[in-house]
Amino acid sequence: MMWSVFRKSVREQKRDLWVIGLSLAFAPLFVMIYWMMTGASGTTSYGVLVINQDVPAMQADGTTLSAGVDVMDGLKGLTYENGGSLLRVIEATDRADAETRLRNREAAALVIIPEDFSEKLSAFKTGDLTAKTDLTFIGDLTNPTYTVAAVMAMTVADAYTQEITSAARPVELVEIPLGSSAARTEFENYVPGLLVLAVVLMVFQAAMTPARDIETGAMKRLRLTRLTAFDYLGGTTLWLASVSVGSVLLTFITAVGFGFRSQGPLWLAFVVAAITSLSIIGIGLIVACFSKTVSQAFVIANFPLGFLMFLTGAAFPLPRFNLFIVWGRGIAIADFLPPTHAVVALNKIFTLGAGFGDVLYELSALVVLTVLYFGVGVWLFQRTQMR
Repeated sequence: MMWSVFRKSVREQKRDLWVIGLSLAFAPLFVMIYWMMTGASGTTSYGVLVINQDVPAMQADGTTLSAGVDVMDGLKGLTYENGGSLLRVIEATDRADAETRLRNREAAALVIIPEDFSEKLSAFKTGDLTAKTDLTFIGDLTNPTYTVAAVMAMTVADAYTQEITSAARPVELVEIPLGSSAARTEFENYVPGLLVLAVVLMVFQAAMTPARDIETGAMKRLRLTRLTAFDYLGGTTLWLASVSVGSVLLTFITAVGFGFRSQGPLWLAFVVAAITSLSIIGIGLIVACFSKTVSQAFVIANFPLGFLMFLTGAAFPLPRFNLFIVWGRGIAIADFLPPTHAVVALNKIFTLGAGFGDVLYELSALVVLTVLYFGVGVWLFQRTQMR
């Protein structure tokens, strides 16, 4: 009897190979995601912007000291055991531009080496104990990668200055928080990710709603009318968007009720979340095109969910691997996933007090992705379900 039940289960599963196939592939998918998160080679390189204003100084023995260059070389020389670089040093010249790149999370930290760095170290080395200078470190304290990058950079700089002077630290390491990042509580740091999570989970609802009509046979009756794929998906999207907006609004109200504070306008953050939800709905509709039942849609939707959560920085920050450059901005694989832009935009608004102009790029990217995914969804739905 047991063997008969086994054979029955196998025959039934043959009718739904999608579910068994995707169930078997789900764990390997996360292995691939973690491989991508660790930089494929097993090492994560943290971007550090360096503005080297240092002027080389002549020492007492007639040699020239270029301490700024030496510190940069030290940062570049910091490696893993396998030889991979720990820090990706990016030379910069303009502080305002460098801070903008920090806000866009194109780098983790900014180091400013002052003009008199070599001069002061040389004077201190000859016995002038009053000759001290500063090294400035700037970053978003709510960004976990800043902490890692800043600690490593500070360690390199501190070790170098002590080696040159053979004395207690002659250089003061000054840390300047970007925006209001130093004033954020631990709870406030988690809110942007939770807000994105509320939006991303809409992929299940968006996938299962059309799948329900397909499973119950309602789609067959709808095909007998003049209904188009655009009409059906447009109406479905209006309903799903209403649910998503309600979820986002409820999440905002709950967070504010527990003491969450935004440095920028909350209405702008709400707009970002709303547009993101539309793009997520588009992805869910694409999933529905390959689903015949609600359970199948649920299983398939877990795959885009894994990418949307773990490859976009919504769950935790990830290193960027740019594919190409467009108008001075690096484009990575994660940029084709809507939560990537939502995370950056919400962090700018909540922590750095950004306005509409500061997140215009992220909003534009979200609109483009929304149109793209919805367009693909309409085309696929017309081919797979409306014929």
